[in-house]
Amino acid sequence: MEPEAPLVGPRSVAGSLPLHPAAEHPGLLPGAVLAALPAHAWVCAIDPDVADTAALVEAAGVPLEGSANCVLVAGKRDGQERVAACVVLATTRADVNGAVKRALDVRKASFLPTERAVAESGMEFGGITPVGLPAGWRLLVDRAVAASPWVLVGSGVRRSKLVVRGADVAALPGAEVADIALPG
Repeated sequence: MEPEAPLVGPRSVAGSLPLHPAAEHPGLLPGAVLAALPAHAWVCAIDPDVADTAALVEAAGVPLEGSANCVLVAGKRDGQERVAACVVLATTRADVNGAVKRALDVRKASFLPTERAVAESGMEFGGITPVGLPAGWRLLVDRAVAASPWVLVGSGVRRSKLVVRGADVAALPGAEVADIALPG
């Protein structure tokens, strides 16, 4: 019996999820995400009940090391609020109280409350993505995400996921590649 060939390309991070060219499936994406799609983006429909990374890893065999999470953080400096989206691999967590705080140049950084994150991003909680963020928002992309051939990340809604190249995440508007992750 021959060994199975390793999965390559976008399939390598999709587990058992069926992939489709994202631009050809607009019903699976919010308008802002669809308008900002990188050229090489794939989408897969999922059960919204398994949108959280751990649940999707278990349900669809998605590799944890190929998944990325996007969280929204804010802090203040001189009375001015500074908001950023942070993208880190799912095997890590954003260093909000260290690297992110320094990148934002604030005294204290914290996660945006759920209601505010949803309202201001225009995305569903559990589906927030770096693709299609509001204009002017900073996007801090961990160096490991930028170096990944492909990552599975939220799509803006809980009923689908995007598969994009790490380099394309690093090239999104407002993106800054930095070391912002701590071991998970």
